[in-house]
Amino acid sequence: QVQLVESGGGLVQAGGSLRLSCRASGLTFSMYTMGWFRQARGNERDFVATIWSGGVTAYADSVKGRFTISRDNAKNTVYLQMNSLKPEDTAVYFCAAGPLGSSRLQTAYDYWGQGTQVTVSS
Repeated sequence: QVQLVESGGGLVQAGGSLRLSCRASGLTFSMYTMGWFRQARGNERDFVATIWSGGVTAYADSVKGRFTISRDNAKNTVYLQMNSLKPEDTAVYFCAAGPLGSSRLQTAYDYWGQGTQVTVSS
């Protein structure tokens, strides 16, 4: 049974930083593309960042230069380092795993975590 468990969310002031973690189990982690998505209240879930099994990354324009996605295959964990946070980054953040190459599309991902809340106060 595949499980993705996010952690690291919380309340932070604008300009601050948070690091999200997502630990995977039940799959061959090193072979999967991992992604981060977010969903603000009343909005659709949007792409944030993705990292291939080989380490290639891609970001949404809204977070480029502020967020960094990384992975530790030995720990079956993907991270999202978020710096210079803005109130508009407030959302539930989800990690996802998929067998294909880097993708911004939710349909490319087979497995999803339950999400972790990030709230940025102004």
